Amino acid sequence: MMIDWQAKAKEEEQAYLADLKEFLKIPSVRDDSKKTADAPLGPGPKDALVHILTLADRDGFTTKNIDNLAGYIEIGPKDADEYVALLSHVDVMPAGEGWETDPFDPVIEDGKVIARGASDDKGPGLAAYYGFKMIRDLNLPLKRRVRLIFGTDEENDWTGMTRYFEVEPAPAYGFSPDAEYPIINGEKGNLQVNITSKATNGDAAQLLSFESGIRTNMVPGVARAAVAGLATDQVEADFAAFLTDNSQVSGIVTTDGGQLSFEVFGKQVHGSLPETGENAGTYLAKFLMQYDFGGTAAHFLAYLGDLSHDDPTGQKLGVNHVDDVMGALSMNVGIQKFDLEEGVYINFNFRYPKGIEPAFIEEKLAKAMPSWDYLAKIGGHAQVPHYVSPEDPVVKTLLSIYHEQTGLKAHDQVIGGGTYGRLMERGVAFGALFPDSPDTMHQVGEFALVDDLVRSMGIYGQAIVDLANLPE
Repeated sequence: MMIDWQAKAKEEEQAYLADLKEFLKIPSVRDDSKKTADAPLGPGPKDALVHILTLADRDGFTTKNIDNLAGYIEIGPKDADEYVALLSHVDVMPAGEGWETDPFDPVIEDGKVIARGASDDKGPGLAAYYGFKMIRDLNLPLKRRVRLIFGTDEENDWTGMTRYFEVEPAPAYGFSPDAEYPIINGEKGNLQVNITSKATNGDAAQLLSFESGIRTNMVPGVARAAVAGLATDQVEADFAAFLTDNSQVSGIVTTDGGQLSFEVFGKQVHGSLPETGENAGTYLAKFLMQYDFGGTAAHFLAYLGDLSHDDPTGQKLGVNHVDDVMGALSMNVGIQKFDLEEGVYINFNFRYPKGIEPAFIEEKLAKAMPSWDYLAKIGGHAQVPHYVSPEDPVVKTLLSIYHEQTGLKAHDQVIGGGTYGRLMERGVAFGALFPDSPDTMHQVGEFALVDDLVRSMGIYGQAIVDLANLPE
């Protein structure tokens, strides 16, 4: 049976967009301050999971909710021993500052869906769901079961998908619609190293507070600091000159008595691509480190403004490494805090290839600081590098579908981003970002192109059928 998948997807466009707008209205950001037994990650992720499963119930699919942490929608023969999985997520990043529209009131204009989660990952996840709908409507035969699984914590610790794999059998293979085309068959390791210390000052300039970054996997777009003990007129002139010399960022300084307050605005992007952003925090530290700060304040500013600034591969810290297949290590300084009561906290997020170990990275960061006062420690949700051979039938099948439906060149590739695809031994990431489309994931003003999402519906529909019917 020859199927024009793109024509079928086009027929579903308006229904898809109506469902997507309702999905995007849910502010599904993890919020531990509001967690309950019924909403273990806060109300937003739970509400979004319940919403997508209710949508599937409406359409007559088999669904299951696992502790409001994960859930799935299933099609195919119930007596099949193994199943294929598509792994998506309903949680989103915090919106951040600077949106021109309400990030949770989606706008469709100029061929774009503008909202937090439009491209990461509600838009693509719902496109995969519409692939399920098209297969059912066409009554296409499947040899294996297929599950579309939604997690609720992909942007943090993967709590939801961890729970899923604790209570459900593992899939045979599959993909995550949470990256880019043509395919992602390799993902670098994901490592966090946290730097902590007491917050102290010397006798001259006083660093009262410093804060930048809201998540480890985002390049901070805003930084704020308050200082005392400096000549205000001179510092204001110095700051103006600094902004002229560093036009990649903008900023404001205000005075209140003898206290100076700074704001620096950079470019917030995905933490796996630090070279594409402008880290507001390290720029502000670079400016402030020229003054006569003492104590751990001086080390904090120098560590950020010198060793960590404008170095997305970690060369100055000695952790840079390149693998022939997986490429170069990347480094993002995601969270930066100096608080006189709470202390110092710096979070580094590394995306590392094969050939380098987490302990080596931790050791290098520790050696770059006064060991008597700072502590470097691996923390967070560490992940090792993941790679699926280009010769695997899963990779070959998906690349063939992509080329067939788009006419575009199909090739394998490795990224620094981490997706649920790596949870399967034969798992990859597949779309929904096309090579010539803007990548706005984790950015202010996030959007997805309507045409790309509709094209992905057709691609995912065929991908589900072909993967479910792969030869034994």
